[in-house]
Amino acid sequence: MKPSKKPKVIIAMGPPGAGKGTQAGLLAEKFDLYHLETSKIIEKNLVNIKKNDFVVVGGRKYFLAKEKKIREEGELMSSPLIAFWIKNKVKELAREGKGIVTSGSPRTLYEAKEMIPLFKRLYGKENISIILIELSAKESIWRNSHRRTCTLMRHPIVYSKETAKLTKCPLDGSKLILRKDDTPEIIQTRLKEYKEKTLPLINFFKKEKLEMKKINGSPSPADVFLNILKVLGTK
Repeated sequence: MKPSKKPKVIIAMGPPGAGKGTQAGLLAEKFDLYHLETSKIIEKNLVNIKKNDFVVVGGRKYFLAKEKKIREEGELMSSPLIAFWIKNKVKELAREGKGIVTSGSPRTLYEAKEMIPLFKRLYGKENISIILIELSAKESIWRNSHRRTCTLMRHPIVYSKETAKLTKCPLDGSKLILRKDDTPEIIQTRLKEYKEKTLPLINFFKKEKLEMKKINGSPSPADVFLNILKVLGTK
């Protein structure tokens, strides 16, 4: 009997507004993977927090109210805390035999050094794929300052002539809102964080002998998805 094939891990990366969440959702459905959204894990852990609530990681206290403020200002939250939350979820999914597609992690070198060895151990290096969705800073700012999300399921609604006047999510009927971190000023900060803290991961992946596929994120989500499937060697 042949050994069962291990599930795969796909890491979707890109600047704010590149569509990594949308593409990760499509990949999850295509390959029957769990969409591991860092933003949703963060939001779940920051909901209804009290002033002095904290999480201890590596002997250090991380106060959640402070972390929430950091996030709202467009900066990246403390990497040890994010890595702690993500690794716990990854271990849970691996025990259940589920493959993963991530959107939002790893975002820093610290997170990558924590997560990649875990992915290799649980899923195997040969089953890890990395997709970098590229987008200009100008387009990133425009997309983010125009997109909205719904209050129920956090569906991102891409701005277009057809969606411009929508007040409710077409998928679940909940109210559409502009995220607090989607103002042009905060997006500039997020882009700076991306350039300084996330892009260095490219060299780290090379050292880990993990191949990264680059995709132009400017076309429509449907075209970007088709291009991702091509570089992954599937249709």
